[in-house]
Amino acid sequence: MNYLRMMWIAAVVSVVGSSALAQKVGTTSMQFLKVMPTARGTAMGEAYSTIATGAEAVFWNPGGVAILERPELSFSYIDWIFDTRQGALSVALSLAEWGAVGLQVQYVDYGVFDEAVANPVRLTGRQFKPFTYLVGLTYSRSMTDRFSTGLTVKFAHESLFDDASVSITSTQGLSETVNTYANAFLFDFGLVYHTGYRTVTIAASVQNFGASILYAKEASPAPMLFRLGIGGDLLSPEGLLAGGEDHRLSAAVDLFQPNDYTQQLHAGIEYEFARKFAVRVGYKFNYDFEGLTMGLGFRQDIATMVISFDYSYGSLGMYLGKVHRISLGAGL
Repeated sequence: MNYLRMMWIAAVVSVVGSSALAQKVGTTSMQFLKVMPTARGTAMGEAYSTIATGAEAVFWNPGGVAILERPELSFSYIDWIFDTRQGALSVALSLAEWGAVGLQVQYVDYGVFDEAVANPVRLTGRQFKPFTYLVGLTYSRSMTDRFSTGLTVKFAHESLFDDASVSITSTQGLSETVNTYANAFLFDFGLVYHTGYRTVTIAASVQNFGASILYAKEASPAPMLFRLGIGGDLLSPEGLLAGGEDHRLSAAVDLFQPNDYTQQLHAGIEYEFARKFAVRVGYKFNYDFEGLTMGLGFRQDIATMVISFDYSYGSLGMYLGKVHRISLGAGL
């Protein structure tokens, strides 16, 4: 089978299909699904579909989970906007010739809100804490030494109020009870293809595919995300340009299509010295507020383990502030 042809067909169908299904801004639910966790990927402007492997790939491209040499563990913390904090944990484990599996857990704390009621509008003195959690299981397999694919099944729960249900009264005076939470089963698909030319890699992924999510009486779709990327080393022993063992310069570009916005572009570069220290810069094109991203990373061998620390910075403009991410990883 021609895996490259199959991959390109899947990628083209994904991008064309997402453009056809694109909706207006603000029409999708569970917006935390668009907030990517890992610091290395976000520092590179989220141009990460071709680079993400092992434990980090569960968040970006399930096809990359099969690309690992040892069990991996990754934890990320995000200081998001308006006192929102997000944590993400992932694990990847090789099953030898049977492929690889990955597990992810995410939790979002939206902070504390003051309760208010209408007619008349007033504060009640009570407070509530919305939250979200997600659990996902990934199966990935290398079909050949160049081609891998994967599937993720995710369950997401979002609570908007402390009480599981509330009673509401319509303008006609009719009362009914509605839930203040929503559940969703979502699916991710991913492909990674190593072209065989130097280190050039092509990847495609579809994230958050599933039915519309019901909140109270109205349903809204999940933020479906399509990524089509290409990346590789510009400078390294196997790069497009010859380089020494201690220096590696990589670049990646992702064409990004959400179903609630127009097409966007992610681009990033990473310079790594001696596999110990890395500097990263990226840019996100066609965004209302986001743009330049940057970060750095450290990697250290400790006995038989490989420990990594990554940090990324991004700005959401004058009014939304800055975003900081910290990731810790371990290869066991």
